[in-house]
Amino acid sequence: MIYINGMEIDMAELKLCDYLEENSFNRNRIAIELNGEILPKSEYFEAVLVDGDKVEIVNFVGGG
Repeated sequence: MIYINGMEIDMAELKLCDYLEENSFNRNRIAIELNGEILPKSEYFEAVLVDGDKVEIVNFVGGG
């Protein structure tokens, strides 16, 4: 099980870049925490999520 923003995903392995694309995330407007550590944007394309990983994806929003 992989956990993304509290949701369980029943997969043993998942490429992070595939998940971001499938869910229409704008990579320029998000920050990602992987297992309690901030993941550098340079690693988004190479990161592979595995069973037990916990991911939090935060969207930046503008406003006033």
